[in-house]
Amino acid sequence: MTRILVVDDEPQIVRALSINLRARGYEVTTAGDGLEAIEVAAIAPPDVVVLDLGLPDLDGVDVIARLRAQSAVPILVLSGRSDSADKVEALDAGADDYVTKPFGMDELLARLRVMLRRNAPAGTEATTVGFGRVVVDLGATRVTVGGAEVRLTPTEWHLLEVFVRNPGRLISQRQLLSEVWGPGYENAHGNLRLYMAQLRRKLEPEPARPVHFRNEPGMGYRFEP
Repeated sequence: MTRILVVDDEPQIVRALSINLRARGYEVTTAGDGLEAIEVAAIAPPDVVVLDLGLPDLDGVDVIARLRAQSAVPILVLSGRSDSADKVEALDAGADDYVTKPFGMDELLARLRVMLRRNAPAGTEATTVGFGRVVVDLGATRVTVGGAEVRLTPTEWHLLEVFVRNPGRLISQRQLLSEVWGPGYENAHGNLRLYMAQLRRKLEPEPARPVHFRNEPGMGYRFEP
């Protein structure tokens, strides 16, 4: 399982990232400051580091330099500093990419996928999941139905990811809303109904009588491959 180390002193951001990353099958470790990040990375080496520059003890650039002295782990900087000089300094210190706060979860996840693909061992094959006439390529972020590519919105894709990584499992509406939309959307049931209808329209053979994305009234949804 791919391990991602999230380093940030803002609990809300750590929680949101942890929920979204774990929903997509990643193992997540966290650190609230620079020294803890360096210690955690030494004990349980991550595959990617998501690092805030504004830490309470060490400047993020110093943390990048220390991490880079230990390994070549990909580092995605996450920071409220929008000045180009800060970005250049972080990249020169060894960071691989930079996302400015406030950030979109879609963009951050896409950049992580690119970094992981770029650093995957030679010969590593993308994970694919098939059901009916549908093939989901998680590594390439691609869906085909009967061999023809189907375009999904970022939210539709994230919803699909949660389902295909949890086949046969009943997932509550609250959990889906939290994992796909993030904290604060746990009661936005209209959003979920809308996107479930769109996902079924694109991927079910008969959207009005779904066989793969099943609703269990009052409880949640279940993906049946």
